[in-house]
Amino acid sequence: RFGVSKSSFVILKIFDAMGREFAVLVNEQLKPGTYEVDWDGSSFASGVYYYKLISGDFVETKKMILLK
Repeated sequence: RFGVSKSSFVILKIFDAMGREFAVLVNEQLKPGTYEVDWDGSSFASGVYYYKLISGDFVETKKMILLK
C-alpha cells in the first residue's frame, strides 16, 4: 500500500538481491490517493527481494522476504 499526494508518474519495480529487475507492478500516471498492489510471487523462489517506488521526486527502496 502506498499513497500519492499529488498527481505524478509512479513506478513500482521488484528486484532480486543481485539487483536484477524481476517485475514492474506500476508504471503509470496516478492521481492523489492511496493505492494497493498485489504481487503474485508464486513463480519466484523464496528469498530476499527489493521493491523500488518512484513517485515524482520521491524514491524509496525497501527489502522484503518471500517465504513459500
